[in-house]
Amino acid sequence: MPAFRLLLFIWIILCPVFNSYAQQNTSATGKHFTSFDSTRIYYEVQGTGKPVVLIHGFIVNSTSWKSSPVYDSLQRNGFQLITLDLRGNGNSDKPHENAKYADNAEIKDIMALAKLLKLKKYDVVGYSRGAIVGAKLMVTDPKVNKVVLGGMGADFTNPDWPRRKLFYQALSGEPVKELEAMVKHVQQSGLDQTALAFSQKEQPVTTPQELAKVQHPVLVISGDVDNDNGSAEELAKLIKQSKVVRVPGNHGNTMRSAEFAREITQFLKGK
Repeated sequence: MPAFRLLLFIWIILCPVFNSYAQQNTSATGKHFTSFDSTRIYYEVQGTGKPVVLIHGFIVNSTSWKSSPVYDSLQRNGFQLITLDLRGNGNSDKPHENAKYADNAEIKDIMALAKLLKLKKYDVVGYSRGAIVGAKLMVTDPKVNKVVLGGMGADFTNPDWPRRKLFYQALSGEPVKELEAMVKHVQQSGLDQTALAFSQKEQPVTTPQELAKVQHPVLVISGDVDNDNGSAEELAKLIKQSKVVRVPGNHGNTMRSAEFAREITQFLKGK
């Protein structure tokens, strides 16, 4: 794999973390529920309007959304905001069994939460790895309505995606020189390296064939210099009812831009 791609991979991971999204800073102001396999999942609900589930990325947790203008914008526009720490992250359980992450466990967690909250329909916004989870969720749960896939191209549709395998290897303890800084950060920050490794190994895969069947509206949105996970335009081509928007930014800072928040809010408010 070319060295420049590896450096981009490191940027994907470390940029959001170094901007105060560290998992150990999670504040417990929400609740836990027991998911389908007895794993305890932490979540928060704010507001009473149209429900939107916000899905966080890799090596961060649900608090990352509160640092984004998206959260305030949606709140001001009357949406009910539902955030959760994906298993292995934040205040949720971090099991050290591979089986606890397999077979789309994260998707099942979100569906279990939607059932707990008695949601008839809900929108989904995911960024980076959260978009990968969101894509699988939208082809699995018929309750999902509009979907925003942020900071993501089409690379994740490949079950043998080299990036995913590389991070799993590094987090599993295999020597990957180009990712030594990422592993060191995980260890020094007190993050659960084993849980993060399993989340990479068992990361959801949504095939182009599955995406082609999607009938609900989808917004694919990325920074104008963000192609770290492949092309946003190529991802949008796989989804019939999608549109693609580029806003100023790279993978690390787009989520915190006013343009990003405005585009998402307008999309979710529209008919």
